[in-house]
Formats: sequence, structure tokens, C-alpha cells
Amino acid sequence: MNLYFITGNKNKFEEVKLILPNIEQLDIDLPEIQDIDAKVIIKAKLLEALKHKDGVFIVEDTSLYLDCLGGLPGPLIKWFMKTMGNEGLYNLVEKLGNKKAEAKTIIGYAKNSDKIHYFEGCIKGEIVLPRGDSGFGWDPIFQPNESAKSFAELTHEEKNHISMRRVAVNKLKEHMGGVIN
Repeated sequence: MNLYFITGNKNKFEEVKLILPNIEQLDIDLPEIQDIDAKVIIKAKLLEALKHKDGVFIVEDTSLYLDCLGGLPGPLIKWFMKTMGNEGLYNLVEKLGNKKAEAKTIIGYAKNSDKIHYFEGCIKGEIVLPRGDSGFGWDPIFQPNESAKSFAELTHEEKNHISMRRVAVNKLKEHMGGVIN
């Protein structure tokens, strides 16, 4: 049975495909509920996907949690980015005096609606003045603690080596016995 990654984001798909070469992208328009719990969002997407096509599916949510906002925006980062952008988010944390942040990817995996598994990868870091030209989204303002560079200053290979998405995908791969068909 095929393994499908449901995403319209080619950058996310390319990162996952480097780790899981046999995965296929499935770009179907699923309703995305809004919630502060990423697992609730992922579960709703997977249940909807299972109604449309046979297969094994993964859906992921990558969130950014800011200490200065008590963990917000979390899964709502897309909307913060649309309204504030990278510079606006940087200015906010600068004014609040706490730049600590956590980037988290949660992958939901389902063969059927009875059992959904979640795999999580987290990286602690800080919000920095936007810099770098690669990456996407909030990559220019997130600097992992293990690096002197923002995600957008890293090469794709460097980022994929340390990213929270890689940690989550590796956990999925381990769960499946290391072999994804």
C-alpha cells in the first residue's frame, strides 16, 4: 500500500522525501480546523483524507512556540506570519524581552480511522533578526540552540540534518521498522 504525505507545501515534501524516498505527495484540499492543539488538527485532516482515498497517510503540523507569549502562536503560526511577518514576530519578542522559542513538528500517521499514531520532533532555539535566503516561512527568524545560523542561513542539507521534521520522520520510520514502502 502506498504511503502518501498530504501537503501542498513542496518544501516540506522535499525535506520528507530525502528521508523517505518512496513517499508520494498527495495535494488534496482538506479542511483545516483551527486549534491550539496540533494533534486535533492532524487527526481531523487524517480522518477526512481516509474518506477520499485508500492508502496510508501522513499529515504534519509544524508549529512555532514563543516563550514570551506563553506558547503562542503554536499551530496558529501561519496566521501570525500572514498578519505580522518575520520582522513583526521578531519585533514582538524583542519588545517583550524573551526570545526563547521551540519549533515542533508533529506527524500523524494512519492506515485507518481506528488507529492514529503521532511522532514528534522538537528543537529549542531563539527568535533572531531575520537573516538568510534559503528555507521558507519563519526560517529566517528561528536559530536553533545548536547553531550560530538561522534555519534560512543553513543549506537544505544542514537544516534537514538537525530539523524537528527530521526527528519526527525518523521516529515514524523507526515505528514502521525502518522500511517505508
